[in-house]
Amino acid sequence: MDKTSLIDKVKQMANKRDYLLQLRDQPDIGGLRLDVNQALEELDELLDEFQATFPEEKLS
Repeated sequence: MDKTSLIDKVKQMANKRDYLLQLRDQPDIGGLRLDVNQALEELDELLDEFQATFPEEKLS
């Protein structure tokens, strides 16, 4: 995978973070809340590592 493709894919994932936040706030997801929280934590770690590796790239 080249750098441009990687950057595009990470930006796509960053754009889906808001959806995970909305999903987490829904009262009827029960035990899935743990999975959504874990996904958010891992996504945030990935985005932090991406910014450290490519500081010149803006995700939003």
